[in-house]
Amino acid sequence: MPDLLLELFSEEIPARMQRKAAEDLKKLVTDALVEAGLHYDGAKAFSTPRRLALTVTGIPTHSAATREDRKGPKVGAPDAAIQGFLRGAGLTSLDQAHVHSDPKKGDFYVAHIEKPGRDTKDVIATAVPAIIRSFPWPKSMHWGTGKLQWVRPLQAIVCTFGPETEEPEVIDFEVDGIRSGNVTYGHRFIAPGPIPVKRFDDYVEKLFNASVVLDADRRKDIILHDARDRVFALGLELVEDEGLLEEVAGLVEWPVVLVGTFEEEFLKIPAEVIRATIRANQKCFVVRRPGTTELANRFVLISNIEAKDGGAAITAGNGRVIRARLSDAKFFYDTDLKTRLEERLPKFEQIVFHEKLGTQAERILRLQKLAAAIAPLVGADIEKARRAALLAKTDLVTEVVGEFPEVQGLMGRYYAAAQGEDASVATAIEDHYKPQGPGDRVPTDPVAIAVALADKLDTLTGFWAIDEKPTGSKDPYALRRAALGVIRIALSTGEKLSLNDAIAKAIAGYNDQTEAEALTAYETAQSTVSTEDVDGEQDLDNALESYGRRLRRDLDAKTPAIIADLIAFFADRLKVQLRDQGARHDLVDAVFALGGQDDLLLISRRVEALGRFLDTEDGKNLLAGYRRAANILKAEEKKGESFEGAVDATHLKLSEERALHVAIATARAEAEAAVAREDYEGAITALARLRAPVDAFFDKVLVNAEEPEVRVNRLNLLNAIRSATLAVADFSKVSG
Repeated sequence: MPDLLLELFSEEIPARMQRKAAEDLKKLVTDALVEAGLHYDGAKAFSTPRRLALTVTGIPTHSAATREDRKGPKVGAPDAAIQGFLRGAGLTSLDQAHVHSDPKKGDFYVAHIEKPGRDTKDVIATAVPAIIRSFPWPKSMHWGTGKLQWVRPLQAIVCTFGPETEEPEVIDFEVDGIRSGNVTYGHRFIAPGPIPVKRFDDYVEKLFNASVVLDADRRKDIILHDARDRVFALGLELVEDEGLLEEVAGLVEWPVVLVGTFEEEFLKIPAEVIRATIRANQKCFVVRRPGTTELANRFVLISNIEAKDGGAAITAGNGRVIRARLSDAKFFYDTDLKTRLEERLPKFEQIVFHEKLGTQAERILRLQKLAAAIAPLVGADIEKARRAALLAKTDLVTEVVGEFPEVQGLMGRYYAAAQGEDASVATAIEDHYKPQGPGDRVPTDPVAIAVALADKLDTLTGFWAIDEKPTGSKDPYALRRAALGVIRIALSTGEKLSLNDAIAKAIAGYNDQTEAEALTAYETAQSTVSTEDVDGEQDLDNALESYGRRLRRDLDAKTPAIIADLIAFFADRLKVQLRDQGARHDLVDAVFALGGQDDLLLISRRVEALGRFLDTEDGKNLLAGYRRAANILKAEEKKGESFEGAVDATHLKLSEERALHVAIATARAEAEAAVAREDYEGAITALARLRAPVDAFFDKVLVNAEEPEVRVNRLNLLNAIRSATLAVADFSKVSG
């Protein structure tokens, strides 16, 4: 069957847009084919800086005829309904419709809509221009007198269709004065002339001969391997960077790897700043000495041409720019070192964290108190935690971070170490932002853990207090990420951490802030009162007390709701985290449903133990027995009865129910004692002993006995099964 070749040739497409644009082109074209009834064997899209290309294989030459039966309104329906049906079905009168009868629904109209098959060339000629005109670029432009909106000026369109054994046809159409054809163009500088092409294989080969590597992944592979080889020959090692590799592969059609140098004196700058400078300004890779983190004074650049001088002029030009940028970075770094971090704190009084949550200076004070309160819970030194929290944000107002925001925290660690701060304090300044994503590492130093938890909990409680929570897909303050950060830290520390207590401590920081606001308002008003105005002084004192009381009362009133809502939010995030680790999210629900479950580490351990138990035969059978008991109770409770009373041993007639009664009492006591010891495996083991007596009970005992007192007693016994499992989890939340 025939294949389609489509190329959209333009001026340089931004690298960040290329890969998605290629996939968008594939989806839009293949969706149009399928909608027209044309199914295909395969499709693949490609991109370079100057072109999007698509090949679709195995397309039939014609679409099949189709018939659709469209049901309409009942016979005798209002005229508006009839007219809407006719318009939708493409009919001009009811004479073109058919009447169908249904024994239950009566007579109604049906339109038999027959659509003839279409020539594939016609489908393509109609669909592709529409796709080009409405292409979903993030940003687009128009040029000259044309009306077409495109990312960069579109210059040519290749569109051929035909089988491998024949000369393909050009699908003829025009878009904004650009007529489709079978001519593409090679590399802008090396082979810029026109190139006639036929089908995809021919197209790829001719482009390669014209110094264009069509496949972005192949360009990445060429760059990576050539770069590794070039620096290995120098006795060095490439610092690999997947994001930069993707970007530079989108900047060149014919990648050529070159290596340049810069002065060794710049190596006194922190390695991360050197890398950020060279990456941001020249899109170059840095190089290190093998087996170390120590950078070498070399850089790797990717050229788009094979220069006659071997690239000497290109590397020299890039080297000049890099030296200038590194000189700036060195100046910023040296300037920053002249000012101690704590001397930068006054600047934060003028920086607003959030209009409803105060300044960054106020936030830093809250972080100090909260980090000091959390420190004993995670084994951190209180004073070091307080010091680290005080300095944690100070590098935000340094020259280097102002130029390269991506090194915030890291530069704080460098500056803290340079001014003689404790190693744990310096580490905490860098690590308190972590983890920032699922692939980011978690802080391990206790001081860093305390400050990281304080930073995230302060953010969460603050935005919850002003009702700025994530909604749907919107999370402008990255609160989901903050919650996942708290969860990952809590699970990694091995220390108990009560979310209720931690959130309450965070809210207390805002309470203290409201009292400070009241005092500031008082001092401002006091300056306007005459010293002789005793009544005025008394009025101000009363106002201060009233204002401070009201602010604290307002936040105190919201505290239980904030804590409950945040705990539920953490539960949802914990489900995501545990699911990513292979756990079942319904088990998280089963544990959280017990109430009072706010220690993330213990919840995780309980979920793991429950999951292992339910994977065993004992677990599966006990769950089945629980559900049978719960279903019987649910049916009886719908009649208005309650079965929460104690089991009366005198009404236990059969040995199986007596055995179950004893087993429940024993298992429940053992399970509750094990949970109190945080021995969840032991609690599960205790419940597992219920399996045999529960099975025997349902096998031998009739629950709804004729004697009322025996029936109620047996239903109470079933409720005892349900209650016993609550020592570990709410089994009603377990699915499957």
